[in-house]
Amino acid sequence: MEVETAIDTSRVGDLVLLDPLTEDTLMQNLEKRFQHKEIYTYIGNVVISVNPYEQLPIYTEEIVQEYKNCNFFAVKPHIYAIADDAYRSLRDQDKDQCILITGESGAGKTEASKLMMSYVAAVCGKGEQVNRVKEQLLQSNPVLEAFGNAKTIRNDNSSRFGKYMDIEFDFKGDPLGGVISNYLLEKSRVVHHVKGERNFHIFYQLLSGGSDELLRQLKLQRDCRLYGYLNREASSLHGMDDAANFRAVQDAMRAIGFSPSEITAVLEVVSVVLKLGNIKLGQQFQASGAEACGIEDDKVVREICQLIQLSETALEQALCSRTVEAHQEKVVTTLTVSQGYYVRDALAKNVYNRLFNWLVNRINESIKGIAWTPVDFFDNSIICNLIEDGKGGILAMLDEECLRPGEVNEATFLNKLNQVYKGHQRYESRVTQNDKRIMDNSLHANCFRIHHYAGKVTYNVVGFIEKNNDLLFRDLSQAMWKAKHVLLHSLFPEGDPQKASLKRPPTAGSQFKASVATLMKNLYSKNPNYIRCIKPNDTKKAAVFTDDLVRTQVRYLGLLENVRVRRAGYAYRQLYDPCLERYKMLSKETWPKWKGSARDGVQALLSSLPIDSKELAYGHTKIFIRTPRTLFYLEERRQQRIQELVALIQATFRAWKCRKNFLHMRKSQIVISAWYRGHAQKKKYGKMKMSALLIQAYVRGWKSRKLLRQLKQQKSRNHAATIITAYWRGYQTRKEYKKYFRSGASQRITKFIYTSLVQKFLLGLKNNLPSMTATDHAWPPAPYKFLTGPNEELKKIFHHWRCKKYRDQLPPQRKVALQDKLCASELFRGKKSLYPKSLPQPFRGDHLGLKENPKYRKLQATADGKMVMADSVRKVNRGDGKASPRIFLLTKSHIILADPKAAQPKTVITLSDINGVSVSRYADGFFVLHIRETSTAGTKGDFLLISDHLIELVTRLHQTVLEATKQKLKLQVADEFLVKFKQSSITVKVVETAEKQGAAPICRKKGSHRMEVLVH
Repeated sequence: MEVETAIDTSRVGDLVLLDPLTEDTLMQNLEKRFQHKEIYTYIGNVVISVNPYEQLPIYTEEIVQEYKNCNFFAVKPHIYAIADDAYRSLRDQDKDQCILITGESGAGKTEASKLMMSYVAAVCGKGEQVNRVKEQLLQSNPVLEAFGNAKTIRNDNSSRFGKYMDIEFDFKGDPLGGVISNYLLEKSRVVHHVKGERNFHIFYQLLSGGSDELLRQLKLQRDCRLYGYLNREASSLHGMDDAANFRAVQDAMRAIGFSPSEITAVLEVVSVVLKLGNIKLGQQFQASGAEACGIEDDKVVREICQLIQLSETALEQALCSRTVEAHQEKVVTTLTVSQGYYVRDALAKNVYNRLFNWLVNRINESIKGIAWTPVDFFDNSIICNLIEDGKGGILAMLDEECLRPGEVNEATFLNKLNQVYKGHQRYESRVTQNDKRIMDNSLHANCFRIHHYAGKVTYNVVGFIEKNNDLLFRDLSQAMWKAKHVLLHSLFPEGDPQKASLKRPPTAGSQFKASVATLMKNLYSKNPNYIRCIKPNDTKKAAVFTDDLVRTQVRYLGLLENVRVRRAGYAYRQLYDPCLERYKMLSKETWPKWKGSARDGVQALLSSLPIDSKELAYGHTKIFIRTPRTLFYLEERRQQRIQELVALIQATFRAWKCRKNFLHMRKSQIVISAWYRGHAQKKKYGKMKMSALLIQAYVRGWKSRKLLRQLKQQKSRNHAATIITAYWRGYQTRKEYKKYFRSGASQRITKFIYTSLVQKFLLGLKNNLPSMTATDHAWPPAPYKFLTGPNEELKKIFHHWRCKKYRDQLPPQRKVALQDKLCASELFRGKKSLYPKSLPQPFRGDHLGLKENPKYRKLQATADGKMVMADSVRKVNRGDGKASPRIFLLTKSHIILADPKAAQPKTVITLSDINGVSVSRYADGFFVLHIRETSTAGTKGDFLLISDHLIELVTRLHQTVLEATKQKLKLQVADEFLVKFKQSSITVKVVETAEKQGAAPICRKKGSHRMEVLVH
């Protein structure tokens, strides 16, 4: 079947034809198709299915017939197309086929598998035996879904076990049967599930749909809140009728071939599992004082034992005690309450798991049925080796940890993983993160994380050891084997004392590895077909497409890479016959009919078009086109040619139709013309008469309106002359009166205007005064030029007043600090580059901590409580320019230079002996302390010092000298100054350099009378 619609480049059905190919265009294509209810898209022969969360009319019997025996690429994308292609390949080419359905929970995998089965059942052969097998195949789904599916947070019908279906066909393509094997049912859900989820469907279906007589027989009550394993809460699922589904399960079991007694036995075992969750254990103590447990409510145990035909004593002993065999001796030990509950839950999980296995095997006996195995395989060898490696994989080490003697817990298992995989690029834990100095609060201490292909997954090791062991005490197996209930007895063959074995049962990890190996061996033997299911949103609503959620699934399903691999060859292929039929109108050689073979016709057709030969390849039965652009070009040319042909057909048809209409109209016109002429003349005369009367009326009206206009104009001229005369007389009178007007009026008016403007300015200024912040320099501008000067004066007055208000509210300490900063500003502002950097630094005074350090106790005593400032400085040697550390103490009367190691004064200078201070204009701490020649300290000459707090030091020295001597300190800011020593003097020149040669200035002696100081 051929689809005549043109390819829409913005909503293509095959992503191989998407141009340009990017992740964004792929997402846009999927979203547009989804919004148009087109939920299926191809990547070559791979089908992408987006869950619509609504029923679509695309699965009818007519649709099935449309896709039966169709060309895969000649119809719209549909899951029926891949089903038909796989079925015909199996039937016609004798190639084993497998269909892999992948996707996250809620993406529609279960529904996709149902559609595949229903299509195969609809298109295969008929007959009593074939129909029976098909019916059993279809009816196996409700049974396995009831016992193996449950509601999760993300999916209302989530399969809690792996799925793999293997159906056998004969040479005619009719189903003969198959094989069913289940794998790793989530049996822990039997005893626990999180809030918002449900246990397996069968429990709710039984309680909702079972008749009153059946529930009495099974000793059950209809209220779900009475059962512990159902979280003691009523659970109704929107859109799911549990009662109707239970009736469907019963009908399906009967259709498959279950006898009434088998159905009853299955429901009895389900009832036993449900009631095990209501067994309550209480704490007891033996005569020896050892802790034990016992049954609190005998009624529940009695009802269970009645259902399975077992003595109450045997069940109670199995739940509350354990038999241990050592050295051919049997020792019975009692269990604690927590151990008893563990045993109870282990029994419930094992009974339900074995019941599910029995159901699968029983269905096998009826159809030779269906095989279920998980498709839980990571397409990444390094991850597979990390998890499944037989010697060093995580599962192997988990098994080894379970078998290791001594104390075994999750902590020892996690420590072992950290040791083995500390350098693995795909493994991380809190320990490996700490080694790499990575802080990640999301990864807890009892967790590890694996970097899978789809993203990072965190695993919590709590419960790993217990769940991997999956132990069921031998006492429980023997108790269940003793039950006279036929089905339950058959589920525990290891309970037979004659067949007792001390061999440890396989762990959950080893079972998982074995099942995956079997699955891969089976898949490698068949030709694969793929269905990628995508979940469009998390709210399960129709027509909602969440871009981020779908984009994540597109990435981990590898759809973009799949398209790129597919496009590495030829993007489009088609049989010669349909290709020639579709595009033959593009060439004169093939239009309207080609007489040769279809292959020659396609070759002649494409050769006549401007298409590069590298874009085409001619196979035995198909034409291959490399890029989508070439296909779109053919479609565009075809649309243009179709429009031209349609226009030609329309023109020919219109010409024939017009000729026919013309002949008919000519014959009619001759008859009508005679009658029409007479009628036209009569009508013309009547119009002329009416026109003459109308013209006369208009002429009379025109003359009357003309006279009226002349009268109105005359009246208007008279009125205008009167008004002009009145205005002229008024002007003459006012001109005469001005001679007698007062001479000082203009000055008064001017003064009044100026006064009004000033008053307006002041009132406006009152309402727009700036804030009281002293640093706010904003001020309203003068509205008039003559107010510019007063406005500036008002600004200064307001600023001074605002500063005074600010100073008045300052505490005394703050005032002193500001006075110090003001003094520093007067000394250094605009003179030294270091000054701006000192502004945010407060003046501390004591930079050494004299009071806290006992080493400086003698120096503190020397200061005698008159300390002004204490700082660490460096004294420059006048001979070689090297600097040595000194303690600089400034008191109210002296300057003391002390040795920092001995904490002893070396030089004491009276403030009156200080002649002045010289500093450079750069951002350095170098300064010269000039000493009077008459002083006792003057015998040594001036001092060359370096301080890290130069601004504060010089400021406090200036204040102290002024206070002590009533004279200002002489401050010289220059790049070159004279320094006097004992018997000589030198010139010191400060030079700024761009190279940083240290934190402090560097002094270099240049000859005997010159020193150079390098600063930066």
